[in-house]
Amino acid sequence: MLRITGGQRRENGPDGEWVTRRIPGAAATKAYRCPGCAQEIPPGMAHVVAWRPYGDGGDRRHWHSSCWERRSRRSPRAPRR
Repeated sequence: MLRITGGQRRENGPDGEWVTRRIPGAAATKAYRCPGCAQEIPPGMAHVVAWRPYGDGGDRRHWHSSCWERRSRRSPRAPRR
């Protein structure tokens, strides 16, 4: 199956360096939980996948695009277990 995704890019912010990929709605086939708001990202919704540029990519997280853009302005959340 061909996956249509946006290109990867590196971003720097107050929370460090990230690699991001924009996922268009047509390529979003699963539901995910956004770490920014703890709400579901349903299938078919465009969103952002972000991970640290080092490591094995196991820290990849799917974010609502708006939550990703606002992440530096929100208060820190306790890590989920």
